[in-house]
Amino acid sequence: MNSGCKFGTHRVIYPIGSLPQAAKKLDNESSIFDNEIEINVDVLNIDSASFTQLKTASDNNPVKIAEMILNIVNERGKMQNPVTGSGGMLIGTIKNIGKNHPDKSLKVGMKIATLVSLTLTPLFIKKINKVNIKNEQVEIEGTAYLFATGIYAVLPDDIPEKLALAALDVAGAPAQVNKLVKKGDIVYILGAGGKSGLLCCYQAKKNVGKTGLVIAVEYREDQKQLLLDNNLADIVLIHDARNAHGLYKKVIDNNLPLGDVVINVVNINNTENASILIAKDEGLVYFFSMATSFTKAALGAEGVGSDVTMLIGNGYTKNHANFTLDIIRESEFIRKIFMEKYV
Repeated sequence: MNSGCKFGTHRVIYPIGSLPQAAKKLDNESSIFDNEIEINVDVLNIDSASFTQLKTASDNNPVKIAEMILNIVNERGKMQNPVTGSGGMLIGTIKNIGKNHPDKSLKVGMKIATLVSLTLTPLFIKKINKVNIKNEQVEIEGTAYLFATGIYAVLPDDIPEKLALAALDVAGAPAQVNKLVKKGDIVYILGAGGKSGLLCCYQAKKNVGKTGLVIAVEYREDQKQLLLDNNLADIVLIHDARNAHGLYKKVIDNNLPLGDVVINVVNINNTENASILIAKDEGLVYFFSMATSFTKAALGAEGVGSDVTMLIGNGYTKNHANFTLDIIRESEFIRKIFMEKYV
């Protein structure tokens, strides 16, 4: 077994010196290195921004989506959408463990979900068996390699695999909301009806308590009653978040307060300015969307004279996997809607 770098630089083909996420091409063909986990991959969960782009480009054709995914992986050695720059995560079974991998509790045959992005995971796809348009999951036969620093979760026995995968794909979002949102806060959540949006609404409602307010911003009218009936939001605004001034005007016209915290989990481009405009002075805007442009966010805030703190979503925070799986366990509604939409 060859010796590998804990950050995975031994798999970088070019540019040399870059980390795997930033690399243009990874080695997905060499056998396992001494500090890696080799995984027989069953399912890829493509991230929402990437899958939305793939659906648009293919006119919702699963065969064309499969071809596009194969082309990306064959060219780059990993699943990193060249348009969105994003990837997703996977579930599979441990096939082999390098002798110097730091986690000695792992065993061959364990079923795991990777909690690092496919944009940095060496992946070889032998065959794509199914592309599921509804839940953004792709069933494959393939092999992936996880580096020594790559985080993962052993799949629980009490939650179906594909349900766990759907939740773990966005596990960082509700866990970060738990850190950022305080009792009494005014919280806006853009993209509230999506996968991460529902989890963020649930956690925000718990944190703000009776003295706070959770205001959901959602594009689809049919999501409004669902959010209200299940106590995931106090108010729902139906609006296209790409229309920044229109959303700001709607907030002001309805005599709503600006947000202490604004959470953006929208999976399309050009929603940065809407998030900034509805945050109060010295408020916090948290972008947990792979469609976010740092340039648009930074220059947009400057352009409107907004003194907000902006955070770029980190998909990892301590214990985020168990935190999010516990939401699935404790909320009958969240579990039900995830089963219906994502499994």
